[in-house]
Amino acid sequence: MAWKNSTSRYGAAVIGLHWLMLLLLAAVYACMELRGFAPKGSELRSAMKSLHFLLGLGVLALVLLRLAVRWSAGAAPGIHPAVPDWQDRLARPMHFALYVFMIATPILGWMTLSAEGQPIVLFGLPVPSLVDANEALADQLQDVHEALATAGYFLIGLHAAAALAHHYLFRDDTLSRMLPRRGSRQEAHGRDR
Repeated sequence: MAWKNSTSRYGAAVIGLHWLMLLLLAAVYACMELRGFAPKGSELRSAMKSLHFLLGLGVLALVLLRLAVRWSAGAAPGIHPAVPDWQDRLARPMHFALYVFMIATPILGWMTLSAEGQPIVLFGLPVPSLVDANEALADQLQDVHEALATAGYFLIGLHAAAALAHHYLFRDDTLSRMLPRRGSRQEAHGRDR
């Protein structure tokens, strides 16, 4: 599979980073949701919070890498058959909102921990604080962080629903352009469509 985008498919790096981001976001949300099952003050709850923070910083690093790869991989492949203009006009702000979510949410989490005065340690190394300790600011930042995390459920859900609608209802290749190839059989099938 080619590293750069072709006229009909995304490149291997774009595809791999897309699906890796999905797995990373699922793990971030799992830590957030599952920590409620651990008693407050327990080691398990503390470990899940730490893992949530670590994975959140991973999302930030990965989205920055994704942006660099996206810009260097070339133009996005065209959709066949071509989509109506209204779908293209809706897709652009949706992708922008997803990137804002993937950048702003981890930064707000990092700022929240900084404002709480909590040290952040990443693989044994201290991560610098983004703001000075300020409990009132920490509460405000946490509220915005949690609101964006909730919005993320809807953004990710809409993104997935749109991809499935393109595949099953509109019957175009929007989704298949982002799927890893499975060998020559799939390639031959794709040419027959």
